Amino acid sequence: MNVSKDLIAASATPLILAILKENDSYGYAIIKRVKEMSENELVWTEGMLYPVLHRLEDQMLIESYWSKSEAGRQRKYYRIKESGLKELELQKKQWEIVHSALSKTWSE
Repeated sequence: MNVSKDLIAASATPLILAILKENDSYGYAIIKRVKEMSENELVWTEGMLYPVLHRLEDQMLIESYWSKSEAGRQRKYYRIKESGLKELELQKKQWEIVHSALSKTWSE
């Protein structure tokens, strides 16, 4: 199923923050994790991911650092900050409200 761009955009921040809460990660691994968590329903591109990562950095919710990968290549990793954890909790509550309202209307 093709998920609308609006829904993908709306869910990007909580998904990225939740992934980074699990552990620090880099771009390709984040894309792969989203695909895995959505059972291949959400397919992100680098062009969609990196602007969101940069925005989250500008908002001081995450930070980046360079580190060598297991293959010896330098990669830019991202980690969630304390402010990002607080934002994730806020986003989670907001999504639960939306999900609850939609569930009630769909079950009627």
